[in-house]
Amino acid sequence: MPAGVCGCCGPLRPRYKRLVDNIFPEDPKDGLSKSDMEKLTFYAVSAPEKLDRIGAYLAERLSRDVVRHRYGYVVIAMEALDQLLMACHSQSIKPFVESFLHMVAKLLESREPDLQVLGTNSFVKFANIEEDTPSYHRRYDFFVSQFSAMCHSTHEDPETRTRIRVAGIKGLQGVVRKTVNDELQAIIWEPQHMDKLIPSMLFNMQDAEDLDRVGPPGTPSETGQDGEENPASLAESCFRELLGRAAYGNMNNAVRPVLVHLDNHRLWEPNEFAVSCFRIIMYSIQAQHSHHVIQQVLGHLDTHNKNTPRMRAGIVQVLLETVAIAAKGSVGPTVLEVFNTLLKHLRMSVDFELGENSRRNSGASVSSSGRVKESEERIVQNAIIQTIGFFGGNLPDYQRAEVMMFIMGKVPVYGTPCHTLDTVKIGHQGTKRIQAMLLSSLIMVTSGFKSKTMVAALPAPFLDPLFSISLMEDCELRQLVLEILLNIIDRHDNRAKLRGIRIIPNVAALKIKREKISKQDVGFMKKHGQQLYRHIFLGCKEEDNGHKNFELLFTTLAVLTIELANEEVVVDLIRLALALQDMSLANEENMPMVIRCGIMALVAAYLNFLSQMIANPAFCQHVSKVIEMRNLEAPYLLPEHIFREKCPLPNCLEKEDRSLYFQTVDLAECLVGPGYNAERLSIPYIPQVTDEDRLTRRKSLVDTISLQVDFPSDSLPDKSPLAEEITFETLKKAIDTTGLEEQEKEKRRQVMEKFQKAPFEEIAAHCESKANMLHDRLAQIFELTIRPPPSPSGVVSIAAGHAQHQSVPVYEMKFPDLCVY
Repeated sequence: MPAGVCGCCGPLRPRYKRLVDNIFPEDPKDGLSKSDMEKLTFYAVSAPEKLDRIGAYLAERLSRDVVRHRYGYVVIAMEALDQLLMACHSQSIKPFVESFLHMVAKLLESREPDLQVLGTNSFVKFANIEEDTPSYHRRYDFFVSQFSAMCHSTHEDPETRTRIRVAGIKGLQGVVRKTVNDELQAIIWEPQHMDKLIPSMLFNMQDAEDLDRVGPPGTPSETGQDGEENPASLAESCFRELLGRAAYGNMNNAVRPVLVHLDNHRLWEPNEFAVSCFRIIMYSIQAQHSHHVIQQVLGHLDTHNKNTPRMRAGIVQVLLETVAIAAKGSVGPTVLEVFNTLLKHLRMSVDFELGENSRRNSGASVSSSGRVKESEERIVQNAIIQTIGFFGGNLPDYQRAEVMMFIMGKVPVYGTPCHTLDTVKIGHQGTKRIQAMLLSSLIMVTSGFKSKTMVAALPAPFLDPLFSISLMEDCELRQLVLEILLNIIDRHDNRAKLRGIRIIPNVAALKIKREKISKQDVGFMKKHGQQLYRHIFLGCKEEDNGHKNFELLFTTLAVLTIELANEEVVVDLIRLALALQDMSLANEENMPMVIRCGIMALVAAYLNFLSQMIANPAFCQHVSKVIEMRNLEAPYLLPEHIFREKCPLPNCLEKEDRSLYFQTVDLAECLVGPGYNAERLSIPYIPQVTDEDRLTRRKSLVDTISLQVDFPSDSLPDKSPLAEEITFETLKKAIDTTGLEEQEKEKRRQVMEKFQKAPFEEIAAHCESKANMLHDRLAQIFELTIRPPPSPSGVVSIAAGHAQHQSVPVYEMKFPDLCVY
């Protein structure tokens, strides 16, 4: 019988084809025949080797129906495929899956939205099936590309466009679920796939109406629509799931497309969406991978270091969000890298701003665009400072101490080497700006810092440059230094109770918290106490001091008393206060009257506080008496009056009116008792002279403090009796140096003429004689130093080949003059 006749006969067709044909009704509206589908399913389960043929035949029919636009039969075929997939889980399903994916691809390639959605739904069902064995050859490149294209659908009908986008997101979610758990499908994390997956999700997330809804995983999203049909909500869910499955080596490939997408769509300014994305990233990934994200953002900031200020500020603010979340967990070795990069960009921002200012100043007029440029750079700088402070403030105490040292090492100080900030190029103004900004960030880092010992909190490498800055002739820098010191020293949060400089009537009512001073803190004050007193003393007499400066000085003295003052330190602080009073009265440096009165008010406020802290009735009585007299006769010497805007000032301060000032003798009598060495009060406090004044470009204290040097009387030359009477003529001769200068000029002229005109032999002989004289002197010195000294036990001399010992009496030994004492 001819083959064509055999192909036309139904009973001679293979059974699997007859079973497949039976599930299709004559009218596609009737739907899938359930009884015939059960027969086909039973046959497929009983004979799994036939699955590949069943799949191939179904794919053939579906392709034909798609071409003929018989979409009803297409729906039936896909439904049958879905049921067969769910029913069969043996190894023989592999060839069937290939046919199934081929049919899904056919549907996705069509331009009919219904078919695309149908194919996507089938793929999602397939993605949820857990296969027994991994697939070695299956690839999903086409599906990633096609689903990504559907996520960017621009269909004219909004409802249809939403359906296609939702289907695309679901398809990508299916690809992720199908591949991330399969070790053989790690190719999905390669850049060519991530560059399609990530932007597709972010593109749909941009349509979210409320960007503030972003929070930790599990936070509900309220967008006004059903979450399953809302592209933004579904894309965010898929984005979280993808990041949550990212392993250690895949983080960079997952984060880089996010940064590229934000660049391409200019989403750094404004940066609400960028902040939202990175909050999602930080909350979705595993905590130990946080430093990867931070490194990516830092690298992106370096890449765009010459972009607009607002863009750089947007990236820095995103970095702030990431480090704020990462600081609560593990940030690994990224801590110092974050600060190093931020400090580098802070310097660059100052360079850009100062460069713009110099260009504007060179022009004829100041343009409005220049002012805008300056303000935008300030935005960048403030964002960097905020990030530094926030990150440092959330670190553990041991890491925070390292960060404090790191930042302090970057602060440019005159006369000291600076590792990264070249102060020569940016000038005085730029240096001051960087100093102020770095100190502001240090204030944020030190806020809430609690160290058990001051030695650990204020080591010498941190304290020395900080004190050097406190001597700058800039009131803002001095205020910042005092703020940092208060943050570190105030370990019991008493600063808020002491806010403002005033005469406190009842210190006990403040309920100040304090503990017994430890041995380590006592040692710290013995080593660094004089430094603290010196800088407070010098900081008080600056002419640009304002109300805030005196407030911070008072609070610093009070906190020192609470935290670090034992009996010895109390005496030193009283000496310091009395020295400030004497300096204000003497006025050797011609300070303004407002500064002198401000110092007097500071001394009164502090001694009032100190007297109540040490609970000495006699001390309190003397201080109260002086304050009462000032209230009556000199209110300008009290803080409640002098720091008012229009406080009348005196023409001078009368030293003779002893009742207005604190007397050393009276205070010493009050302190007579156990624990206090009142005799030390009689020793006036004088600040030490160091090189810091030169390093900080201040007037050196050597100009104002006389140095007394005692020479031993033996070293002075013998005093000869006065040979002649000192008269006006002798003084005139001593002052007249004209003749000496002419003699010196004549001598130089003769030497030059000799070397120019004398023969070479004569010059050589002259130089050789001097050299020989020098060599002879050196030989004598070496002989004296190398030759062993005489010994009473005798010396060894060799005569006629025999060693002989010659004894030398002690009284005949001659010792050098320096050895005799």
